[in-house]
Amino acid sequence: MEKLKGLVPESVKRRVAESSSDDLACLASSLVDLFLSLPEFHQLIADLVDSNQNHNLCGKNKESALNFKQKGNHFYSTGDHSQALRCYSQALRLAPLDADDNGKNLVATLYLNRASLFHKTGLLMESLRDCSRALQISPSYSKAWYRRGKVNASLGNYEDALHDLTVARDMEPSLGGKKQIENELDILAQPQEGKSTKPVDNNQKSVGIPDVPEHIKLHCVTTPDKGRGMASQSDIPQASLIHTEEPYAVVILKHCRETHCHYCLNELPADTIPCISCSMPLYCSQHCQVQAGGQIHINYSSNMNIHESRSDCIQEHIKDITAGRSFDQKIECVPEHKHECGGVHWPAILPSDVVLAGRVVVKAIEQKGQVMEVPNFLETLGFCQSYSKMPPESKLELNIYSIVLLFCLRHSYSSEISINGVSASQIVILLSQIRVNSMAIVRMRSDVYSQLDWFQKFFSGEAEAALTSSVEQVRVGQALYKVGSLFNHSCKPNIHVYFISRSLLIRTVEFVGAGYPLELSYGPQVGQWDCKDRLKLLEEEYFFQCQCCGCSEVNASDIVINGFCCVKANCSGVVLDHVVANCEKQKLKIPGPISVESHSQVNKVDDIDIQEVAQVLLDKKCTSLCIDSGYCLKCRSYCNLASLSEAVKNAWIPLRRLQDSVTLNDVHHTELSDAVKSLGLLRSILHAYNKGVAEAEDNLAQAFCFTGDLESARGHCKASIEISEKLYGPNHIVIGYELVKLSSIQLSSGDSTAVDSINRLNLIFSRYYGQHAGIIFPYLHFLERESSQYFPVKMRDV
Repeated sequence: MEKLKGLVPESVKRRVAESSSDDLACLASSLVDLFLSLPEFHQLIADLVDSNQNHNLCGKNKESALNFKQKGNHFYSTGDHSQALRCYSQALRLAPLDADDNGKNLVATLYLNRASLFHKTGLLMESLRDCSRALQISPSYSKAWYRRGKVNASLGNYEDALHDLTVARDMEPSLGGKKQIENELDILAQPQEGKSTKPVDNNQKSVGIPDVPEHIKLHCVTTPDKGRGMASQSDIPQASLIHTEEPYAVVILKHCRETHCHYCLNELPADTIPCISCSMPLYCSQHCQVQAGGQIHINYSSNMNIHESRSDCIQEHIKDITAGRSFDQKIECVPEHKHECGGVHWPAILPSDVVLAGRVVVKAIEQKGQVMEVPNFLETLGFCQSYSKMPPESKLELNIYSIVLLFCLRHSYSSEISINGVSASQIVILLSQIRVNSMAIVRMRSDVYSQLDWFQKFFSGEAEAALTSSVEQVRVGQALYKVGSLFNHSCKPNIHVYFISRSLLIRTVEFVGAGYPLELSYGPQVGQWDCKDRLKLLEEEYFFQCQCCGCSEVNASDIVINGFCCVKANCSGVVLDHVVANCEKQKLKIPGPISVESHSQVNKVDDIDIQEVAQVLLDKKCTSLCIDSGYCLKCRSYCNLASLSEAVKNAWIPLRRLQDSVTLNDVHHTELSDAVKSLGLLRSILHAYNKGVAEAEDNLAQAFCFTGDLESARGHCKASIEISEKLYGPNHIVIGYELVKLSSIQLSSGDSTAVDSINRLNLIFSRYYGQHAGIIFPYLHFLERESSQYFPVKMRDV
């Protein structure tokens, strides 16, 4: 793409830089004509739409699949099961559906090999699913029926096991094989305890949403400072689920392609399912594979000769297993992967937002039933766009990507798509809409998930110390939600957004009065970044100057988050550097939030917190003079920040080193000792509520857990929470994340106050996630169960 940019004449680049949405059609027409005259452009398009399997980027390749299969067999025989699994799964990703391997279907053989590996390592449900997948492709594969029977027997599903082995016996060509299966059938025919409880295959089911929105009527409103927005016609209690929505279009982000399902965006299981016709998507289940809309393989079971001599139940069993029940489900949306399928390269190469735009175009065309012209997306979606506010470099990128995308869609979706100035300009507008209206679908990532196994080992006496980790949101997908994009921003939001699979859910985190705007945070909130950094991000990413109450009023969090302590002993005042001081001075020039009503329901920092760290700010006679860099905002003592800033930088070196050692599971006593000294130095320089001090405390809590010093770990974890409470308030979701770590340490050390921590984090998580807290944080139930088991008396008192 950089090469294409270089081929655009400077005169055209100047036109692009000065362009607005009104003159886009004429500009786009000129660019289309320019690119059509360039051999380099045609070569680029040919490379993007080439589905030649020999290129092996997104296409299938039998030779590569066989190579990975051979490697998998080698690792299996040497006992390296993790590498064997990796190789078998990669081979499945590359194997063409019709490829033959020694007289057997290659894909079916690979599924069976992986099923054997799962069976050997105790992953029985995964093994059962892979056996069934092999039989859906090759129903007469006797070895697959035999393997499925053995797995069902291991699971205690004796009736299914009898049916599987009966079919295997009838299909087995050798007399020795038949005799062996007969012996196993005789054993299964004997009375068995707990007979035939058919397993529930949770892998094939999408996650439901048990909680339902309250009966709240939301409507779009106009506000003086923010334009459109969403509000309620009635009062909304705290923790109310007010909105759920499926995406108009969604795409997985590139860095998650190997770890998350390309349809539902949940973490991939061990038995991943690849797309049938290309090698890029991976799915967690056949349900997701079908819903994504890639090309689905033909069911060969109709070609199978079912002898009339077989009983009706056996015939029904064969049909049930080989029919591929997931394939019969109705497609719930416009197939989003179908136009990207077949081995073309552009979905893997183009940026995620451009691929998302392609999915929007296809869906809009399918819904309108009009192929010749690209639909008017301003009418289709109704989103705002920010093209005119974008920097010249971004404008040029959008214009180039719009033309490239149209050519890719013409090849992969419909040759009737028009490519001209009007259609290209519409794609440019769509891309600008995506830039400011799309939402990042996130998952909660934490090493706490791996602690579940650790907890079980600990309480069985196999472990000696607790583990802590940070809980963080990780972006896994990008999506457009037609209603979700109408909610405005505030750095002190009164609603919380989260996701279950692809579904968007919005919940109030406080009481919101009738008519007041419902506002979420597009980026960092008050307490996460200071004001100057928040303003910069929002202006660069979303092209607006935020003037919410968090950015227009002085608050304790923005003052202390990166502040220094006063040099005067026993003074709790804060000292600001010149950048933060200038930002806070600008707040004092603003008479108040432009839209007072929109923020009147947001909890404000109590004046008592301001008085504690910056008492002079409360003196209205001199507010324009009091915020000065280097001077304490409480007692006006001067502090030399230049030397102290260098000392802080040096103090972080041992702490970073310790953090790396914890990651590498190799903590030395000297590193721990040096880090403790550095923390002491930070505490003597930085304000007591500085976020950096909280991070240092958290690092030491993790390190002490690693060394088994739970008492020290508990103290540092509590210290970190105390600072976070000052920055966010006592009931913020961040405090809940911190309490997960504290409660795990308390449980591990036999501290009965773990019950109080767990109850408190449950209240916080219920406020932000309601009944879905247990879905998003599965370890919550484990913590509750363990605390009730080890501290039953205290649990009864709660």
